Amino acid sequence: MSAALRIALLTLLALSAFAANSILARVALRDGAMDPLAFTALRIASGALMLAILLKLRRRPFAGDWPSAVALVAYAAAFSVAYLSIPAGAGALLLFGAVQVTMIGTGLTQGDRPPWQEWGGVLVSFSGLLLFLLPGLGRPPLAGSLLMIAAGIAWAVYSLRGRRKSDRPNDPLAATAGNFLRGLPLAVLPWLVFGGTQWNPLGVGCALASGALASGLGYAVWYTVLPKLTALRASLVQLAVPVLVAAIGIVFLGEPASLRLLAGAALILGGLALATLYRPAAR
Repeated sequence: MSAALRIALLTLLALSAFAANSILARVALRDGAMDPLAFTALRIASGALMLAILLKLRRRPFAGDWPSAVALVAYAAAFSVAYLSIPAGAGALLLFGAVQVTMIGTGLTQGDRPPWQEWGGVLVSFSGLLLFLLPGLGRPPLAGSLLMIAAGIAWAVYSLRGRRKSDRPNDPLAATAGNFLRGLPLAVLPWLVFGGTQWNPLGVGCALASGALASGLGYAVWYTVLPKLTALRASLVQLAVPVLVAAIGIVFLGEPASLRLLAGAALILGGLALATLYRPAAR
C-alpha cells in the first residue's frame, strides 16, 4: 500500500469516527431512551480506558490539565443533552459551525488581520448558525440548538487550550488521555446527583462505542495522520463530517431533509470553506 493511500484511508477512518459520535449519541438518546448524563459518564469512562491502554502500549505517561478536562466534559454533557431532541444532521452542523466560528473568531480578537474573504466566510457561517435558531417551519428545538452551540464553544475552548499550552506539546494523545482521565469524576458526579435511571442495552452499547472507538481510537488515528496533512487539508477534510452525519441521519434514522437543513448546511460549510481557503494567504 502506498503512503498516500494509507494516509487517505486513515483520514477517512478518523472522520468516520467523528461522524459516528453524533450518530451513536442520537440513536442512544432520542426520545429520552437513555439518560444523557449516564451516556456522558460511560462515554468518558470508556474513552479514558481505551486511551490509557494505548498509552500503556506505547509506554507514555499521562499529560493534560484540569481546565481542559472541564472543557471536555462540558462539551460532552451539552452534546448529549442536546441530542435528546435535535436531529443528528442539524446537531453536527451546529456543533461543527460553532467550533470553527469560535476558533476563527478567537484568532480575530487576538490580533489576526485576515483578508476580507475570511471575514466574509465567518459571517456567512455565522448566518447559517442563526438560521437554525430563527422561528419557523423545520427549526430544530431551540433548547437543543443552543446546547449544541454551547457544546461547540466548549470543544473550541478545549482545542484552543491544547494548541496554546500542553505539558507534552508533541504528544497530543497523552494530553487527551490525561484529560479524559481527569474528566471521569467530573462526568460521573453530575450523573450520580442529577441523572436519571433510563438504561437500555442499545444505549449502553452506543455510549461505550462512542467513548472507546469513536473517541478513543478515533482520536488516536487522527493524531497519527494529522502531522502528514497540511493545515489547510486538515481543515477542509473536516468539512465532510457534518455532511456525512446529515446523510446517515436522513437515510438510516429517517430524519427529514428540510429546506432549513440544506440551506444551513450550505451557509455553514460554504462560509467555513471560504474562510479556510484564504487562511494560508493571510499568513
